[in-house]
Amino acid sequence: MTTRPTRRSFALLAVGIAGSLVLAGAPARAQEKVVRIGYQKYGTLILLKNKGLLEARLKPLGYQVKWAEFPAGPQLLEAVNAGAVDFGNTGEAPPIFAQAAGAPLVYVGYEPAAPQGEAILVPKDSPLKTLADLKGRTIALNKGSNVHYLLVKALEQAGVPYSDVKTAFLTPADARAAFERGSVDAWAIWDPFQAAAEKTLAARQLTDGTGIVANYQFYLSTRSFVDQAPQVVDAVLAGVAEIGAWVKANPKAAAAEFSPLIGIPEPILEVALARQQYDVKPITPEVAVAQQKVADAFHALGLIPRPIRIADALRAPKS
Repeated sequence: MTTRPTRRSFALLAVGIAGSLVLAGAPARAQEKVVRIGYQKYGTLILLKNKGLLEARLKPLGYQVKWAEFPAGPQLLEAVNAGAVDFGNTGEAPPIFAQAAGAPLVYVGYEPAAPQGEAILVPKDSPLKTLADLKGRTIALNKGSNVHYLLVKALEQAGVPYSDVKTAFLTPADARAAFERGSVDAWAIWDPFQAAAEKTLAARQLTDGTGIVANYQFYLSTRSFVDQAPQVVDAVLAGVAEIGAWVKANPKAAAAEFSPLIGIPEPILEVALARQQYDVKPITPEVAVAQQKVADAFHALGLIPRPIRIADALRAPKS
């Protein structure tokens, strides 16, 4: 049975993160002007951090940068909700759970669809051949992540009620371990962990997101930070765009830079990079509508405690 997140449980989860990241940081920030950026082990932000480009962009604005790594989007947005992070990026689902829990999120940009960058995998010798075969089976996934929505929609497409599968909510590292030892039947996962499992474990796709979900990546901040420092948000997005253009033009060099950061061989990363768009754009009405559909689907299944309006979390148009 899935436990519904509540405002209180979300806040309690965030307390530890907030305490570790900003125990003394909130008072100091008012004096030294710091932007706190949450990143994951894979994606544009970690390269932006590694190259040091953002620090140069923000120095003329009088801002320093503090970076904090998170294992996945839900944990990153818990920190945003706790006031420990000003900016970060995640897939489609984490902002839905965060907004439903009362987090003051603002969508400030997105990366174009990358449906091949996430998949539902099974072991190479698994008897499961179709999505319908997942009925009654156990699927590992990171709760509230982009692949949570992939699983929901894939089951819907196959005519399998979400309640007819068992979910094991695990981080990517723990999910891989469970997948390898056979304690779960399938694994819903994103790149580069997806590409690594396909290469090193010969994991087989039941499906990727093609024809099922868009798999957008979103850049998010808080309402207060967007209002107080819009020029900093714009500078971060400009840095993201610069890195994205470099990745697209230099995929082999990008794979070489990623490899020591995340411990995955370059050839695997080249596969993963080819399945992403690496561009940042302002949120369009079409993307907002697509994100609203994610929210509505999660509410219908009881995965979030209340309906939400994505429109309430969009950045106001620039005047």
